[in-house]
Amino acid sequence: MTNTEHLDLREIDACLFDVFGTVLNWHSTVTRQVARLSKGLLLEGSQDAVDFAEEWRAGYYAYVKRVSQGGEGTSNADIMHREILDDMLTTPRWSHIAEVWGESDREDLTQIWHNLDAYHDTIPGLTELKRHVNILALSNGNFRLLLDLAKNQGVPWDGIFSSEMFGSYKPNKKVYQSAAYHLSLPPHKIAMVAAHRHDLLAAASVGFKTIYVPRPAEDSREVRESMRTKEDGGEVDLIVKDFEELARLIREAQQS
Repeated sequence: MTNTEHLDLREIDACLFDVFGTVLNWHSTVTRQVARLSKGLLLEGSQDAVDFAEEWRAGYYAYVKRVSQGGEGTSNADIMHREILDDMLTTPRWSHIAEVWGESDREDLTQIWHNLDAYHDTIPGLTELKRHVNILALSNGNFRLLLDLAKNQGVPWDGIFSSEMFGSYKPNKKVYQSAAYHLSLPPHKIAMVAAHRHDLLAAASVGFKTIYVPRPAEDSREVRESMRTKEDGGEVDLIVKDFEELARLIREAQQS
């Protein structure tokens, strides 16, 4: 049983959610769809398909880190995904696929990110949680990307914050601070929910509460297994196995 004795969940007015990897499963979707669009050059379920998806995602992390630290780059994730894709297709490992992926194919590939699989707990958990607190996306996706993801999967957001609106990417502090400003809430009444340690540490640095939800394809196994709550000498306020557990804990706190 999760211990919340040293965390007053009744204080939380809004939960802000990372989307890619926390709410939606980019890994399963991109791995599957890249293979299906490869015209037979990548087999569905193959290690090559997995490697392609993970390299694309690794390019994303490098890109947002650079921009969040003030470096060059777009704040639109669609443009970013396309730039990373084009760069990948110039490398020796993937250049053979570049020969069959023309402009329209590459646009279709970029659109994969607009319709990602939901985890089994995403919709029921968020639907229940929405009855007790405000739930919003706080994501590095551009607004239209996040809008399409919500529409395609039926994610019941009360609102969407795109880092594009704030001119940077998480984990730049101004993304979290800007979200708090637009919610008209002090930071301690906001909880950041994510499957990424670095996202939560940045949110904590501006005063947000932090809730960790481990997802298999996100933080490494070593990081996931080492995560502890502050009560147990760790770095986050709460660890839950899924959104349904989070919704239950907040409901029980408000009824107590």
